[in-house]
Amino acid sequence: MSKQDFPWPLLVQGQQPRAELLSQFRTLGNAVLLGTGSFWEGVDVRGDALSCVIIDKLPFASPGDPVLEARIQYLREQGANPFFDYQLPQAVIALKQGAGRLIRDVSDRGLLMICDPRLVEKSYGRTFLDSLPGMPKTRYLDVVKRFFAQFK
Repeated sequence: MSKQDFPWPLLVQGQQPRAELLSQFRTLGNAVLLGTGSFWEGVDVRGDALSCVIIDKLPFASPGDPVLEARIQYLREQGANPFFDYQLPQAVIALKQGAGRLIRDVSDRGLLMICDPRLVEKSYGRTFLDSLPGMPKTRYLDVVKRFFAQFK
């Protein structure tokens, strides 16, 4: 599918200043806005303008980050398990914050899509799922289509 065939307005981080992208996103009401995790920090879009948040991968910190490397080393020296004692809890918090972009108040509704297969393939995936607010979960496209069909 080419950009010309895409049925919704497409806004992409880096093509315009952040404030302009967010203003257009709110005004259009049906746009797709692509942005990195840091783009969304502090963003509040309420109502129907935001109906779907797609997270491509679980938000673990970059293993090459020197601060993270030092913290991992310190935890190992203390006899802790850096992954389960630090990296996993931090990633769970980040995922909850990402999901929080979608549902801001009681009248909001939407779809949270997490594309990372580790969510169901790794034992720690359950930790992520259990941390999210109670909501229906599915792996089937038909369920997603029915969800969006109710808004037409």
